[in-house]
Amino acid sequence: MNYAATAIISRQTGSGETGRMQGSSFYFWIKALHIAFMVTWFAGLFYLPRLFIYHMEAADEISRSRFTIMEKRLFAIMTLGAVLTAIFGFLLVWLNPALWSQGWFHIKLTLLVGMVVYHLVCWQWIGRLDRSTQAGSSKWLRVFNEIPVIFLLGIICLAVLKPS
Repeated sequence: MNYAATAIISRQTGSGETGRMQGSSFYFWIKALHIAFMVTWFAGLFYLPRLFIYHMEAADEISRSRFTIMEKRLFAIMTLGAVLTAIFGFLLVWLNPALWSQGWFHIKLTLLVGMVVYHLVCWQWIGRLDRSTQAGSSKWLRVFNEIPVIFLLGIICLAVLKPS
């Protein structure tokens, strides 16, 4: 690992030790993959609730059936993104166990739990819309659609700024 990478990792861990990361050129590749799959996950979290709104407002059965198929396929893709984000995230923590001692990381994990809950609520909405044309209010879904922005901004700010 080059000097700049070691300096960055040492700053992240708060010590001169790099632990499991010492000599590991894979750390930044794993971090890049973690971010790439997080983008995939967020793309689904942003678009799926919009599909719910269109589904709820659809006037005919053919359109509602089409939205159900689209929602299920998008949910599968975003779930794959979530799983791969988690796998690469766990690898990052395993390579850099000093993250556990940093307060910002605990807040990030709390936001992550909120994202998982949001993800599961989306799954429930797919079933609800598939079973009923009167699944709820599209006004509520318009508010629901904005929630991932809070997770995205919070997680990115914490990961970049690393407040003490």
